[in-house]
Amino acid sequence: MTNPVLVEVLRGSLVESAHRGSFVVMDADGRNVAAAGDTGRPVFPRSAVKAIQALPFVESGAADAYGFGNREIALACASHSGEKPHTDVANAMLGKAGLDVGALECGAHWPDHETTVALARSGGSPTALHNNCSGKHSGFVCTCRHLGIDHRGYVRPGHRFQQMVRQAMEDVTGAAHNETNRGTDGCSIPTFAVPLDNLALGFARMTTGKGMSPERARAARRLLGACMAEPFMIAGTGRADTELMQAAPGRIFVKIGAEGVFCAAVPELGVGIALKSDDGAGRAAEAMIAAILAKLLASDHALAETLARASSPVLKNWNGIEVASLRPTAAFG
Repeated sequence: MTNPVLVEVLRGSLVESAHRGSFVVMDADGRNVAAAGDTGRPVFPRSAVKAIQALPFVESGAADAYGFGNREIALACASHSGEKPHTDVANAMLGKAGLDVGALECGAHWPDHETTVALARSGGSPTALHNNCSGKHSGFVCTCRHLGIDHRGYVRPGHRFQQMVRQAMEDVTGAAHNETNRGTDGCSIPTFAVPLDNLALGFARMTTGKGMSPERARAARRLLGACMAEPFMIAGTGRADTELMQAAPGRIFVKIGAEGVFCAAVPELGVGIALKSDDGAGRAAEAMIAAILAKLLASDHALAETLARASSPVLKNWNGIEVASLRPTAAFG
């Protein structure tokens, strides 16, 4: 099945590029609310499922044991830009568990923001705290420390903590997570290819609690609530996740994944969303998720207009001249 074109790029009045993809909106009972393309094809969600991967962090009592609030819990679900508030919170999380940056096994990379320039000018170099996944990994090792599990090697598929994460992913999404659909994520932990249908169902369950134990439902609501309360911690300055959640405080949860994936939830509608841009383009995935949210929240005209603008961004050159634009296609209905 060939997926439809979901986003076009215009230069002048002509279509210069086109991004194919698929998306699905689903409720917690598994009913398909809207969809386009092959939503049954397995995809690697990558970082889009960090909120589900963080369930053991809250369920185990680790977050409460170390006195973590919304900022820390949101960072545990984040793909952040490595700005100072991000690295400071990650470092403090480790400190409360009696650990330091040496406990993180995510690797180091230069941050995605102006922090890179400041860090380079000062003669510094990035550490694992600057890794966009350092919050997630800090949550992982804090949970290990709280449970008395040796955190060393926690990124490996056979580690007890990764088994806990895998079980949570299976339970929430209803999809098998095993060696046949396993890959390795950029931060070294296992990632599993599952259909968009299951990812959307999983986030519908996360926001409604349906199909979960009372304890897990509370943990899920707390995780999504923390992300919506602290959208800056989820991504950072100028990032789509942060700006979309800031546009509708407490009403939208969104999380990007690598290679053109987004997962989202709209609590007031009780639905989950999952999408994939076939070519892995982040700009296309950002336009797609904004277009879907604009349609779902169309009754709020002001918000829908804001989201519609986000789905059709204008591209400028280095002189600030408008040179191109993106637009969602009729496939969104």
